[in-house]
Amino acid sequence: MNATALTERQKGLAACACLMAQGDLERLEPAVRGALDRGVTVNELKEAFSQLYAYTGFPRSLNALGVLSKVLENKQPGWQEGKPWTRPALWDDAARSLKQGAEVQTKLSGAPFDYNFCPQDDYYLKSHLFGDIFAGDQLSAADREIVTVAALSGLDGVAPQLAAHKRGAVNLGNSQQTVDELCQWLDREGYTLKSRFAKGEPNVNYAQYFIGDSYLAPIKPANLGEGEPTVMPISNVSFEPGCRNNWHIHHGAHQVLICVAGRGWYQEWGKEAIELTPGTVIDIPEGVKHWHGAQRDSWMQHYTTHVATGGEQSNEWLEPVTDEIYNSLK
Repeated sequence: MNATALTERQKGLAACACLMAQGDLERLEPAVRGALDRGVTVNELKEAFSQLYAYTGFPRSLNALGVLSKVLENKQPGWQEGKPWTRPALWDDAARSLKQGAEVQTKLSGAPFDYNFCPQDDYYLKSHLFGDIFAGDQLSAADREIVTVAALSGLDGVAPQLAAHKRGAVNLGNSQQTVDELCQWLDREGYTLKSRFAKGEPNVNYAQYFIGDSYLAPIKPANLGEGEPTVMPISNVSFEPGCRNNWHIHHGAHQVLICVAGRGWYQEWGKEAIELTPGTVIDIPEGVKHWHGAQRDSWMQHYTTHVATGGEQSNEWLEPVTDEIYNSLK
């Protein structure tokens, strides 16, 4: 897809929301600077981080606001403060807040929604989240859903909520193309790679043997000096969603894969695929035809090394993994 709908300002908001949700303060700091450079105002970021406490909890909301405060210690001339914050009048009328929140929730959901199983949460959603929080005037309803979709994209175990808010983002004023571009952009830029390990650089030397983009980060033991070789070279390979390498065979060595982030697949020729999740270890025998890569809706990151078995070491690259095989994996 050629990105034409997602604006630079929306990208700035989305990057900050996704990293804030993951609690990744190290990456959040430059993302905040980037958002301010892209035209997001200081007060808009405050509003976004405040809203997201309802989705990620107060600790991560407060930590993100702390990062923003730190960044502003070296405020740049081009950064905008934004319109002054004013206390919403709705906060002084609980009945009105409940009514207005129910209307916003109905519009977002496309139909009235009552969570009768737990009246407490039903009230909190209507009166507080979609009432009190949505009453702020720093962000539009469409902006708020960009922020929410981006935050949920950075979390595990929230697929139903993410799907609902992707629909809701359209109902509250975003185009379907904008929402689609948002999710693709977050994946492409690596914001949805929920990992403490480096993403690495584009794996250009082996790109011809991959469908989709992969990234390579060599691993160097901390106790080795500059130029000192490792006994067993280890690399960190990151696969974007949907990326997989071709069928291939290792000669003169067996390969070991250790999944450290995301979800992926490993498959040997003629056998069922094995799901890769953090902690999965695969020992690939010498001479076995196989492939590995990410699942369609998740990044995957694994450490890999080769253990010599004797003789000349080489990789025999074969045909691509067809869409028919890949898309059949559940």
